[in-house]
Formats: sequence, structure tokens, C-alpha cells
Amino acid sequence: MPVKVSVIVPVYNPGTYIEDCITSLLRQSLPPDEYEVIFVDDGSTDGSPARLDALAAEHSRVTVIHQENSGWSGKPRNVGIEAAQGEYVMFVDNDDYLGDEALERMYDYAVANGADVVVGKMAGRGRPVPVELFRRNHPHATVENAPLIDSLTPHKMFRREFLDKIELRFPEGRRRLEDHVFVTEAYLRADGISVLSDYVCYYHVKRDDAGNAGFQRFDPVGYFKNLREALDVVERYTQPGPLRDRLFRRWLRNEMIERMRGKRFLALPDDGYRRQMFEEIRDVVVERFGPGVAAGLQPTQQVVGALIAADRFDDLVGFAEWEAAIRPTAAPLDVRWQDGTLRIGLSAEFVSGKKPMTFPADGVSTPLNGAPKDVDAAIAWVAADTVAKFDKATVDLMLRERSSAAQYFQPVEFTRETMPVGDDGRVRLVLHATASVDAGTAAGGAPLGGGLWDAFVRVKLGGWTKECRLGPVPRAGRTAAPAGVVGGRVVLPYWTHPQGNLALDVDRASKRLGLSGLTPEDVTVSDGRLRAPLPLHLPGDTKVMVRLTAQTILEVPATLSPAPDGTGALLEAELPSRDLRGATWRVALNAVPGAHEPRFLVLPFVLRGRAGGVQVTRGPQAGLLRRLARKARRTLGGILWKTATGLKTRRA
Repeated sequence: MPVKVSVIVPVYNPGTYIEDCITSLLRQSLPPDEYEVIFVDDGSTDGSPARLDALAAEHSRVTVIHQENSGWSGKPRNVGIEAAQGEYVMFVDNDDYLGDEALERMYDYAVANGADVVVGKMAGRGRPVPVELFRRNHPHATVENAPLIDSLTPHKMFRREFLDKIELRFPEGRRRLEDHVFVTEAYLRADGISVLSDYVCYYHVKRDDAGNAGFQRFDPVGYFKNLREALDVVERYTQPGPLRDRLFRRWLRNEMIERMRGKRFLALPDDGYRRQMFEEIRDVVVERFGPGVAAGLQPTQQVVGALIAADRFDDLVGFAEWEAAIRPTAAPLDVRWQDGTLRIGLSAEFVSGKKPMTFPADGVSTPLNGAPKDVDAAIAWVAADTVAKFDKATVDLMLRERSSAAQYFQPVEFTRETMPVGDDGRVRLVLHATASVDAGTAAGGAPLGGGLWDAFVRVKLGGWTKECRLGPVPRAGRTAAPAGVVGGRVVLPYWTHPQGNLALDVDRASKRLGLSGLTPEDVTVSDGRLRAPLPLHLPGDTKVMVRLTAQTILEVPATLSPAPDGTGALLEAELPSRDLRGATWRVALNAVPGAHEPRFLVLPFVLRGRAGGVQVTRGPQAGLLRRLARKARRTLGGILWKTATGLKTRRA
């Protein structure tokens, strides 16, 4: 088979951090003979060269190229391109990894849309990644109709013929931002670009030792010299006007202004480095950016940009100290099931310190003509503009998988409220929202995967776009909806401990589902039919399985139905009464019998088979088991119960 994708991995002293990368590349869903992996060892001095050589000897699709250290990633990537045999090339860093289906999905998406470049959804484990770019799939994206310019890392798929046709390669040598130069030119010269957002293709990982190349302290002079080269690319392939200004705005915002704002600016070493960074940024701002670039920034960013251009370092520090105290807060109001969808009500606003931010009720928007005269004037201008543009404020709810950091936007309906505060003409700006979580489609159109999912709220208000957890909720107010059997999943909303933030446990919970509150008196067995009310939500009748365990195992088809009174569910199962005689049977429920890995929830009662019928009673060791389970959760984080070996299973 012809090689569809060549994966190029520059390698320099990754140590054990390369293992996740290797594992993800070997387990790709694309058939092994349809892709190759090219590791370019850039003069590593750890054990990586030997590790990679052994890997290549074991796997024919793996190639290792050794070279002297070149100083950065540009040359290794270029060497990989020249050695590649694939129709497309994909760049991966040695301390990151891919989703299992990344190569197959990205390649198929590229072919289906005739794309020269495919940008796959990213997740950041301890590292920031673009968010707005991945709200939806975008088969035909351009720098004009999508925020492509927000993603300039090279971790994308490029058509090899396209790179050769335009003679595009990475700048080489000891330098920064070589990926900005490469990716920007690719965006501006490609005939087709596609954004794949419904599957996480690339995982950026922050190393525990902070050894990622991008996290190293850099020389501001060299850094902004290299940044000018990316701006040169934009000038070469665009005309003066709104598009060029919008593209330039990306570097002004991300690489300059954001370094001079709030906590990030104040965290820079105050040993001359902070001042040097400021001066180099000021030179680029004055030299390269016209008024149309800064005009499209958010209000707070406009203030920072104006202070930089006016060489007002001390005022910049003062403004950063004010901004550093600002953060969003989101309070859950209601968590309930409605027709199989989890409805999450919340309110969100910004606070300064621990108090809600207030604004002038009669705020108006006026252009920022130069730098404000002082920090107080800057704050007043931002506040007035925020009130005037409150009608553009938005709020989103995202679910983020705790183990992988994969995140997905959920549908949200929201309203805006201006709340008077006291008698001094000040107001609070509050957003009220209701998010809808459909477990069957919440992961970009796919079902939520098993695991823990945290709820994050993203607030856009005035000059800020910030995220926070949904919570906290005081311990006394921590009531949530029951678990739901929806979308082929068992979904339990719960409050994290001790913080009290909202999270979802998908197909993992067992002890916290509220089943322990069921008593033998609640359960009836009549005419060989078991009936038990359970604290579960479900949108309609659901076929489930009941497992009965004694010396053997019986599996009995059953039905879960919404309770007639609208609260909980009713479990009903036909019991093989004759087969139950003379034994005591533990009872467990498999609420999703079609799942890849069946999981049974133990019910807190047992059935005793007698000559006259079946008796329901609490198991004699129920209290002991509960105590053991609590102890296990405290000491081991949980316990895995396995059926004793040797038991035989048959269906009744």
C-alpha cells in the first residue's frame, strides 16, 4: 500500500517523556502499512538514540535518522520531510502524543475536502491551546472565515506535494518562532484548509520538569527579531488593509500585549528582564503596526497597547496590578434531568478580589485616542466601555475530561442582567445561562467517554475572556440530580470534594449512585416478578440485565422504566423462581448491557429462594461491606470487585 501519512518527530533528550508519544504512534487506527514514523534524533545525549534504534529494529514502519545537534526543531523537521514517503506529513513533538484515530481521521478528512492543510482538534495537559477555532468542524477554512491564525504550532497535517510545490521548509538554526513562519505561509498559500473539531487529534503535554522547549526563558532581542520574520510573511502575501491588520493583530495580542498584562506580566523577573521585554515589544509595536491593528483589540488590550506605544512602563505595571485581581466566578443554580438531557443552570460575572465588579450604570463607548492620562483614567475607560458593550457579552459551558484535558462546548441559552448596586449609580453585569448536556452527543457529536468530566464556564465580558470551574457550592447546598441512564451511559452529576465544583462521573460510579438507600421493604416479588424503585433518571423504557450470584450466576433480562410519579425509575424482572430455590442470591444491575465492558451495580438486598417463593432481605454483611468500601475509598481510592474464579454463568 502507498504510504498515506509520514509522521515526523524531532527528538532531543526527551527521556521518558517520549514513551507516551511512541505508544500513541504505534497504536494508530490507520493500518500499519499505510503510515510511517520518522524520528530525527537531533544529537540527543540521553538514552533516546538507543531506545529509538531498538524501536526501529522491531517495527518496519519506524525509521530513525541521527544527526548532530542543530539547536532547534527546524532542521530535524526539514530532514524528516526529505525522507518522508507519505502523501501527507504530520509533525509531532517528542513529549506530546496523538489520539488513537488521529492519523486516520485527519487523512480521510483531508482527502474528502481536498485540503493542503488539516488542523486537528487539540487538548492541552497543563498547556493552553486554541479554543474558539475548534467550536465546530470547518471543512473549508481560510484566514478570512476562521480564526486559523490562533493556531501557529506545526502540529498539523500537510500535503507533501503542496510543500514541495511552494518550496516551503522550516527556518533552521538556533532561533525561535520557526513554526510561525512555516505555518503562516502555509495558511496564506494553501488552496484548501480543513479544521477537524469533533475528535481530539493532538495532546500538548506540559512536562513535570518544565523541559518543553517553549517554556524556556528566552532572549527578547532574538525572539522579537524572529517574530518580525513572521510579520514579513504576512506582508509578502497580503495587501494593506483589514485582513493584514487582523492577521497582525494575532502577534500584537498573543506575543506582545498578553505578555504585558496582569499576573503574566507581574510574574516576569523584575531584574531588568521585565523592562527589556517591554522595550523590545515597544520597538515592534511602534515600528510595524498601524492604528488599524490595535483598533480591533479588546478594551483592556487596547489600553495595554497604548501604554506600550507611549513608553509608559510604570503605568503598565499599575494597570497589570488592577487586572491581576480580576477573575470570573460561576454559581450553579439548578442541575436537573429533562427528557434525557442534563440541564445546568448558572449565573456568571467577574469579581475583583472577593467582591463582584461594579460599573457605572451610564457607561458609554468612546474611541481610545492615545494612552489614558493615568491608571485611574484607564480603568474608568474600560469600565464605561464594558457597560456600553454588555449586549455582546457571552457565556459558554464546556465539559473537560479530567485525564486527557479534551474539552467540548455544550449548547447554552443565556440572558444578560444589569443589577443596580446601592444608590451610587453602580451596577453589576451578570450573565444567566442554562446549558444542555446530551450524553449521547456531548463529545463533539459523539457520546461522552467513560471517566470524569469537569464543568468549566467561559465568560466573555468587556475586555476579558476567562474560564473558571462551575462552583464552588457550600457543603450544605450540595444537592444534584440523580444518576441518569442516558445515551448508552450511566451519568452521575456530583460535587467534587472538598471544593464543591460540578463534575460528571460517566460509567465509573458505583457507590455514589444512591442505590444504598434502597431497603428490602421497597422491593417486591410477586408472581415471580421482581419490582424495585431506583433513584435513576431515564428518558424512556430501557432494556437492562440483572445478575443473580450464588454458587452459579444467572443473568436475567429486565426493564427500567420511568416511575409513574415522575421520580426515579422502576426495575422489573421475571425471576426464574425454580432455579433460585435453596440458595441466597446477591443482586446486581447492568444498566447498559450493550457496553463494551459490562459493569454491574450491586443492589443492597439479597434474594432467598424458598419452597414457597422468593424472600427479599438485606444481606447479613451489607453493613460490613459498606464500611470496607468507605475504608477502601479513603486509603486506595476505590476497590475493584471481581467475581470469584470458577463460577459458571448462564442466562435464565
